[in-house]
Amino acid sequence: MTSLQTWTRSFSGWVVFCCCCCLPLLLTSPLPPKGAEVASTAHHACRLRKINFQQPYIRNRTYTLAKMASVSDQDTDNRLIGQHIYVNIKENNRCYMMKRIIEIVVKDVLLTEAKDRYPYTEEVAQFLASLTSELSRCKFLGHREHIEKNLEEMKRKMKQLGENGKIKAIGELDLLFDYTENACTDAPRKGGNKKKN
Repeated sequence: MTSLQTWTRSFSGWVVFCCCCCLPLLLTSPLPPKGAEVASTAHHACRLRKINFQQPYIRNRTYTLAKMASVSDQDTDNRLIGQHIYVNIKENNRCYMMKRIIEIVVKDVLLTEAKDRYPYTEEVAQFLASLTSELSRCKFLGHREHIEKNLEEMKRKMKQLGENGKIKAIGELDLLFDYTENACTDAPRKGGNKKKN
């Protein structure tokens, strides 16, 4: 009986302590700024695991496919993927931008007649599609106009180049791989935005 009374007193003491000390602290601590939770969730949704890019098999397939296509690329003046795709795009929207570019390349290039023309095309397309699937909840933050403008410019350039536009897109798969890794993983790989001749 004595231990029950001691426990009851002790419990009552904790209740009083929590009500008098802890509750006021909780009520007066500042709340995160409005939208911070949304931004944090969106940032997390726009992240890929580094391991996606560390698989030698798929990296080799992607780079080999790019090298094979770039041999046929007659146009050395234009580039579909490069720093210009980030013009007026905030850093926190770069992964979203890369997700959209991957969707275009997979749908409009890799899943067309290219899959019969080059080896590894379907494997690389499946890998890239798996990345966009992982990024399905990745949304843009802020204004969308610049993103859409840059994407339209890329599509316009690819269409203008005709068949060579598709060859160029395949020839730049290594750049697509590197830019996506840099934009969508927390620890960018050194030398990711490499220049191509």
